[in-house]
Amino acid sequence: MADQTPQVAVAQAEPLADTVSTANSKRKAEEQLTKEMVEQQQTEQSASSSSEEQQPTEQTTTTTTTDNAQEPQQQGDGDNVDTQAADGTPKISKNQLKRLRRQAAHEQFRQERKEKRKEKRHQQQAKKRALKEAVVAEAQAAGLDPEEALKKLCKEPWVAHPVPVAFIIDCDFEEYMRENEIVSLSSQIVRSYSQNRRAKYQAQLVISSWKGKLKDRFERVLKNAHLNWKGGVKCVEGDFMQAAEIAKGMMEETDVKEGMIDLLKPSGNGGLLLPEPEAEETEEGAEGGDAAAAAAAAPKPKPEEEAEDVNQSIVYLSAESDYTLDKLEANTCYVIGGLVDRNREKGLCYGRAKAAKVRTAKLPIGEYMAMQSRYVLTTNQVVEIMAKWLECGDWGEAFLTVIPKRKGGTLKAESSCGTPAADNGEDDEEEENGTQEANGEAAAPEVTDQTTEQAQDVQMSG
Repeated sequence: MADQTPQVAVAQAEPLADTVSTANSKRKAEEQLTKEMVEQQQTEQSASSSSEEQQPTEQTTTTTTTDNAQEPQQQGDGDNVDTQAADGTPKISKNQLKRLRRQAAHEQFRQERKEKRKEKRHQQQAKKRALKEAVVAEAQAAGLDPEEALKKLCKEPWVAHPVPVAFIIDCDFEEYMRENEIVSLSSQIVRSYSQNRRAKYQAQLVISSWKGKLKDRFERVLKNAHLNWKGGVKCVEGDFMQAAEIAKGMMEETDVKEGMIDLLKPSGNGGLLLPEPEAEETEEGAEGGDAAAAAAAAPKPKPEEEAEDVNQSIVYLSAESDYTLDKLEANTCYVIGGLVDRNREKGLCYGRAKAAKVRTAKLPIGEYMAMQSRYVLTTNQVVEIMAKWLECGDWGEAFLTVIPKRKGGTLKAESSCGTPAADNGEDDEEEENGTQEANGEAAAPEVTDQTTEQAQDVQMSG
């Protein structure tokens, strides 16, 4: 650093200065827009309160009634004082101010983001043209056919391959979720559709309990983007049992039945495994073992056997289940709990499954992965893991591909023992920009610029 000339130092400092200048201008614009929005909101609230004060009050016929009516009025005035500033304007909480600031910044730089996306798209197109020209020139110099050389650059066209298996996202948990968690769930649903759509094999995707705030968000904020979704996907207002009946009809369609693959062929255990019985403690271990060994050797509750009247064609994924998912099977509906609750609620999915008399299972994460953090997966990650298994037939590879690197997951050595509880997507880690594939065109391997723009608008609106 000491050997640098002043010219070099100035040249290196210019980009940093430009960045700082841009950041300062954005910050000033945010503050100005926030101030204007706050003033507008205060003006509207003041106008509404003034109109209410100007309304004539009803006159009473006796003095006693008038005196009794004045007391609650005075109490009400005291309540208003707590929610108003010294100048009489309504107060705005810090969270409201932050939200207004984010919305103002988003609106301010909307056009700038659009221009950047357009410029990036043009750069990518120019890069592709230059590559094609170089390939053609090289082929001509070598005396080869340029068209044949260009064909090698093109990828094989994507072809849909539906298979007779269904993924159902149960969204009947709105009462347990906050507003921002419903927004997160909508992002996960969009990602689930996109990941299943562009997978090598497409399962039939059904969204159950399609109603309430979730449906309203898709219709109002996402502008009915789900109506453009292609392939085997449906949104059902009924519960997951009604959705399963619809999914069975979807799996009976000709093109889906013909998509049978070897991995989905039925097995003797129905695709589920029970944990192996615990080995009895030896006398030597009992005498010389410490407290940890004694705790490990403590008898565990006996796994719960399935009832005879349980529905064999529906499997509800739940971390509380005694069964572990060994493989996916044809003509089976796998239900994923669409619940984003930051691990507040326990056993909701398992309770719903037992009440409906359907099978339960958990993903075999503990059997294949050694995690440095909790087994927490989002709804779309569960869908992607099962879609990846349909492609490779290996749970280890599916987990390693989908689970984020930040969780520090590594593959275990092959083992045949039972697995610790794995998460089924009941809990959630924040998935930012999850709505960037909300448009129906997001089913293609590459997301369009129009979709990206809509995604950013939707993310800010949440």
